[in-house]
Amino acid sequence: MSQILHFSLGLVMIVVLALLVGRNHKAIRISYIIHLLVIEVMLAWFFLNIEAGLHVVTGFSILFEQLLKYAAHGTNFVFGNMSDKGLAFFWLNILCPIVFISALIGILQHFYILPLMIRIIGTALSKINGMGKLESFNAVSSLMLGQSENFIIYKDILSQIPEWRLYTMAVTAMSTVSMSIVGAYMTLLQPKYVVTALILNMFSTFIILSLINPYDAHDKDDLNFRHVCVRKSFFEMLSEYILAGFKVIVIVAAMLIGFIALIAGVNALFETIFGISFQGILGYIFFPLAWVIGVPSNEALQVGSIMATKIVSNEFIAMIDLQKNYSTLSTRSEGILSVFLVSFANFSSIGIVTGSIKGLNEHQGNVVSRFGLRLLYSSTLVSLLSATVTGLAL
Repeated sequence: MSQILHFSLGLVMIVVLALLVGRNHKAIRISYIIHLLVIEVMLAWFFLNIEAGLHVVTGFSILFEQLLKYAAHGTNFVFGNMSDKGLAFFWLNILCPIVFISALIGILQHFYILPLMIRIIGTALSKINGMGKLESFNAVSSLMLGQSENFIIYKDILSQIPEWRLYTMAVTAMSTVSMSIVGAYMTLLQPKYVVTALILNMFSTFIILSLINPYDAHDKDDLNFRHVCVRKSFFEMLSEYILAGFKVIVIVAAMLIGFIALIAGVNALFETIFGISFQGILGYIFFPLAWVIGVPSNEALQVGSIMATKIVSNEFIAMIDLQKNYSTLSTRSEGILSVFLVSFANFSSIGIVTGSIKGLNEHQGNVVSRFGLRLLYSSTLVSLLSATVTGLAL
């Protein structure tokens, strides 16, 4: 009964927060939102409670576990079996496999397997989400390729995309994660929560955007969208994706070094001056949010602190914090928090999305940069909704 109560409270809170910044409330189509929410709840229940769903998660986990083993051959060769000795664990066992998975994504892209998947799944989604095909394709391509590489697909039509549709695409990119780093997440979180979050975030994005940025796109799908894939030789493509994967791990490593050091310094400063760490203060700010979405009250302060850490820094740092607190959290809190953490909704992503679009079209990049904090606000609501639905299923 308490699960239903918290789900209802969380849902009301999220809807109110969405409507506060929404535009064109008269265009909101309640029927689509209810439809999407029912599907999302059923999917959460399927992946977290039904045996068939658990088998799907297990299969997904085994696949990535095997991919990580293949990736280890490359890292062991270069770094002299350091990973087998437990040295530089995060760099070798969590970040370095991203290079290998990025190469696999490039191969799937080169042979038009990814474009076909994006088109098929995107078309199916457009039938049930009340949005246009462009938005649905973007939701799938963001998940497959990541928030920075995703917009390259749309570079030929970027200048034609209206502001409100561009906002939808940018929020979608920040609300999902790249398949290239899913393996890394699975080494830090339970795979079932990672898989659940990947699916739920897609539907949560459609629901939140239907409240914040509603419009009828069906009569505007005349952008002549086609999947852009510049044909290159196989090895030219492979080299580019391998280097792209390496750039990602260097960027993530740099962000971790910088943010972890800054958080440690700020925590020490706050403890000296106020007698409480900076993360402790953030925990009090996010305490009510954590409790409303279903976290037990005696754990909400701790969970709220990790939620806030993810937003002000990034998901990896928050996942590391979660690992340190596994023994003090219940299964319910762990599941809700894990799903919340699986997205790119943080301050640094504003710059990543804006920069990616600006590199392709400066005018549209400037348009997106004006959204700024609104993008983060919307994508955080997506994470909150996914976490709330997870709380109902656990």
